[in-house]
Amino acid sequence: MFRVMRNGENRIDVDLSGKLDRDEMRVALDELTQQSDGIEHGRMLYRIGAFELPTQAAMAVELSRIPQLFRLVRRFDRVAVVADQQWLRKASEAEGILIPGLTIKAFDSTQEAEAQAWLQD
Repeated sequence: MFRVMRNGENRIDVDLSGKLDRDEMRVALDELTQQSDGIEHGRMLYRIGAFELPTQAAMAVELSRIPQLFRLVRRFDRVAVVADQQWLRKASEAEGILIPGLTIKAFDSTQEAEAQAWLQD
């Protein structure tokens, strides 16, 4: 399941759980692009539930849209990742180091209030 919700003028919230296949990945990326349209200096709350790696076909869809995803990422300054799995939190923060202008901070699911506060700073 991948759900994107606009939450104010410059924020979107994303919920991800389970395993995405090719078609779900296409819909998810389209929705993410559409919901973030017009955002500048945005904030994103990314909640990751019971995560499973996407199918190979889903990853191929994502790779085919790399230019679109780079344009999308530039709309955001901060991303708070809320996940129970430690490796996902560490991987998220490492990704933030690799993307200029984007700060990613990870939180345990018990720290969602802290994640919300950090996004509002």
